Amino acid sequence: MAFAHLHLHTEYSLLDGACRIKKLVQRVKELGMDACAITDHGVLYGAVEFYQACKDAGIHPVIGCEAYVCPDMEDKRVLSREYSHLILLCENETGYKNLMYLVSEAFTRGFYYRPRMDYALIKKHHEGLICLSACISGDLPKLLLEERYNDAEKYVRDMSELFGPDHFYIELMDHGLIEEKTVLPRLIDMSKRTGVPLVTTNDCHYLRREDADAQEVLMCIQMGKTLEDDNRMRQHTQELYVKSEEEMLTLFPGLDEAVSRTEEIAKRCQVDFDFHTIHLPRYDVPEGETSDSMLRRLCEEGFAQRYQPDDQEARDRLEYELSVITSMGYVDYFLIVWDFIKYAKDNGIMVGPGRGSGAGSIVAYCLNITMLDPLKYQLLFERFLNPERVSMPDIDVDFCYERRQEVIDYVARKYGHDHVCQIITFGTMAARGVLRDVGRVLGYPYSEVDQVAKAVPMALDMTLEKAMSQNKELKEMYETDPRVQRLINTALTLEGMPRHASTHAAGVLITREPATNYVPLQKNDEVITTQYPMGIIEKLGLLKMDFLGLRTLTVIRDTLDMIEARGVHLKPEDIPLDDAGVFDMICAGDTDGVFQLEGGGMRNFLTNMRPRTFEDIIAAISLYRPGPMESIPRYIRGKQHPETVQYKTPLLGPILDVTYGCMVYQEQVMQIVRDLAGYSYGRSDLVRRAMAKKKKDVMAKERKNFVYGSAEEHIPG
Repeated sequence: MAFAHLHLHTEYSLLDGACRIKKLVQRVKELGMDACAITDHGVLYGAVEFYQACKDAGIHPVIGCEAYVCPDMEDKRVLSREYSHLILLCENETGYKNLMYLVSEAFTRGFYYRPRMDYALIKKHHEGLICLSACISGDLPKLLLEERYNDAEKYVRDMSELFGPDHFYIELMDHGLIEEKTVLPRLIDMSKRTGVPLVTTNDCHYLRREDADAQEVLMCIQMGKTLEDDNRMRQHTQELYVKSEEEMLTLFPGLDEAVSRTEEIAKRCQVDFDFHTIHLPRYDVPEGETSDSMLRRLCEEGFAQRYQPDDQEARDRLEYELSVITSMGYVDYFLIVWDFIKYAKDNGIMVGPGRGSGAGSIVAYCLNITMLDPLKYQLLFERFLNPERVSMPDIDVDFCYERRQEVIDYVARKYGHDHVCQIITFGTMAARGVLRDVGRVLGYPYSEVDQVAKAVPMALDMTLEKAMSQNKELKEMYETDPRVQRLINTALTLEGMPRHASTHAAGVLITREPATNYVPLQKNDEVITTQYPMGIIEKLGLLKMDFLGLRTLTVIRDTLDMIEARGVHLKPEDIPLDDAGVFDMICAGDTDGVFQLEGGGMRNFLTNMRPRTFEDIIAAISLYRPGPMESIPRYIRGKQHPETVQYKTPLLGPILDVTYGCMVYQEQVMQIVRDLAGYSYGRSDLVRRAMAKKKKDVMAKERKNFVYGSAEEHIPG
């Protein structure tokens, strides 16, 4: 093939592009193309996801952006709402870093209705970028449409000089629009006059011609308009789809070289993402100490407070964990977490006792990062940090809801405001929501749409397809009512697409170098965030911390303050875990306002279970989840009648006796494969991960290994 799409908008041109990345890559492959670019409007949201999908399919990915360019990005007057488009493609790693910086500045410094950059900024950060003159919304087509030929020629020569030889191209498009027909010969003539080469593109917003209607609906959702609204923005063409090379050659007769030049440019664009290197920030240790010696000192101090000097089990566990942490290069990670938790506690900010896999670390316990003894509760370190799989450790930390920001501000002061930011998250068009959005666009009465939307079951990960298979009434409406059929069919084309960007409730990124060296940034309601979501941040080996604001901690703080006002000084750790009156209250279902125990279903479960120990509460919270819920009747029966509990092998008794023969905890899964099949600690965690992520192929393979044994060292993670 000799053509590659270099101007293409995915679903991350929010409510404008309708090219879903996975389906886009499939379509490009179907058309026999070897390369493709992503050029979403003003953002790099989907760059890494696009890269991975292309690599998986054997397509060469080109990372780029359709930038919004204005004369002066600092100008926030009404006139400065005017902007032009410009295509920027990353030729190499330098270009990618420059593009990240440009789009970050456009959002954080130049935003005015759109994330805008100016030519002065581009001039400073153009190295490694290839530029195309864009669609009819670009400055060059605008000048030519206004018949300002001398200004247009000066623009072309200036841009060619700015980007350098073979780094600026005059872009040709033809979607049947009058303006394009007018400007096309003028662009060709300009190429002849200046010697700047031509390149043909199609402004792709959807995959196939028949998807044009869905994209119109998408734009109406964006603008809050209906399809019947005369004042809405219209595309006036159905040609904004992913065309084949043959279609492009037919569209531009005699310009075969401009068509084939697209692939030449694509092959020059070589950017690779590194998913193997960990980028931890450094913790500045006091003079005379190293990171290793400081971590050791702090752990020894904490160990002396937590354990008896002759507790050999605890000592062995500490030494083992320190050796793994040191060998894997995560010493600074623990010092960073220790430091901001210490700051919070020193400043009277309530901090949670620890949750998640981090509670399995005795190092975290000795550092006062967590408040639960992992030995007492048989928590496994390998679930938190696996020496057989390099992956960033993850400690979730809860703070008083009202003072969480103080901790984030402290971290920003310590590591630099340009090294710390929050993390983006995308709201998607879920089943009920997309029906309501589409219903508004189609102009359907609210009551009619509401009836259909309410027929979609309220359940986790519900989709329209699942809803129609589960609800006969909804399926009947779909099959008998043409209006409902149109509503659902249109909604199906858009379901799951990102609808808007917002700030993740907890995620904070801390980087060694300025954040824009690793990720593009933007501003959400005055909060600086990444343009990549949590999962991508982790894949890039960056340090992501969860600073969760928890109202329960604020309530506890206020309660302790009221007790203090009555002359009683009390700390959370002073409260006993075996108070009979508390368990009487829980058994009675009187748990309004009690964190994780206040739901109606949970209260009913607790009254049947009748917990009398803290371990019972742990089990209750673990059981009351999809999956383990099926074991609740068996658990209650075993708790009330222990003599009924049976095991398929006596080897399971010591592992499952605490949960009356039910497999409730992930640690139990790990212990079973270790004790019954000889798995290592690290490999048992890999099995746990595969089970948690429902990787059926991995689990089928592991079943054979579990039963018959295996000489393999590792399994796919």
